[in-house]
Amino acid sequence: MDRYELRRQDYSLSADQTELQAVYTKFFRTRSTIDIVRAAEPIGFDKNLWEQLCGTGATSMALPESVGGDGATLVDLTLVAEELGRTIAPVPWIDHVCAARLLARLGALGPDDSDIVAGKTVVALDARLDAVTGPRLIPSGAVADHILVRDGSDIVRLSFDTRPARTDNIGRLPMAWIDPAAADHRTVVASGAEALAQYVVALDEWRLLTAAALVGLVEETLTVAAEFARNRYTMGVPISTLQGISHPLANIAIVVQSGRNLARRAAWFLDNEPDAQPGLAPAAFVYLAEEAAKAATTAVHVQGGLGVSAESVSSAYLLRARGWSLAGGDPGASAARVAECFAAVQV
Repeated sequence: MDRYELRRQDYSLSADQTELQAVYTKFFRTRSTIDIVRAAEPIGFDKNLWEQLCGTGATSMALPESVGGDGATLVDLTLVAEELGRTIAPVPWIDHVCAARLLARLGALGPDDSDIVAGKTVVALDARLDAVTGPRLIPSGAVADHILVRDGSDIVRLSFDTRPARTDNIGRLPMAWIDPAAADHRTVVASGAEALAQYVVALDEWRLLTAAALVGLVEETLTVAAEFARNRYTMGVPISTLQGISHPLANIAIVVQSGRNLARRAAWFLDNEPDAQPGLAPAAFVYLAEEAAKAATTAVHVQGGLGVSAESVSSAYLLRARGWSLAGGDPGASAARVAECFAAVQV
């Protein structure tokens, strides 16, 4: 087995990647506290946190060097996404990065778009796999300066003189209804089969990074629940020693590790062999969409009545575990894509 074949099965992090993750672990831990997250819930966005995040190069790192970016790999991006999810940070980083990368692949990022590279101009995209017409819910539509949507065989960039109003949602996202026909400015970015194929790649990247964010979210719910179980006693022993508590928490730990491995595997294949395993990214998303909600529910149950209280940290994670996976529409569409990819490989 040569080194290339080995790398297809080895998803351990390099020293640089370990350092990158440590940097963003510290960043989000110190700047995206639960108080900041709670304060941002009315709009689903913290502008100050976003500016600080962009200041670290989190948006420019995701783009190719040809447009002024740093050329980070998708594995690198999953590390940032995981730390974002760990603190349920109220910033549209995943949406922006996937939309900006799409523009770069379509050759639609020029010298005048440096603000997009730097994150000063926020770009979002319609994250639904099943193409729709008319108004549609956009995860970051209430805070985006530009929105990318599909219209037939065209990829269109929309903007509004007045940003659309936020629609309340359980994921506490800056979600809004967007009607392409009502846009004040409309530009066709690209057209044809290749443009639509690149849009599907952007959606795979969105699902991959959302899955990675859910890994971080699930691991944090495990940390909170396990800490509670170690310090809560019944009949003189910690409740963590009870099988009814310890076994479900062990299952969450399995979800974290398996989900992380699947996300990193999907990221590597998307970067290096996109045609070899096209179903991995949607598979990671489908897996985490289901298991994150289960894990967050378990974490709430471990804490009993405290877990379901409005001020509980676990309840905040539960809402996002359910809401983030629905931001791109029905996860069933991603499951169908996994089946289609698998069927194509078998033919």
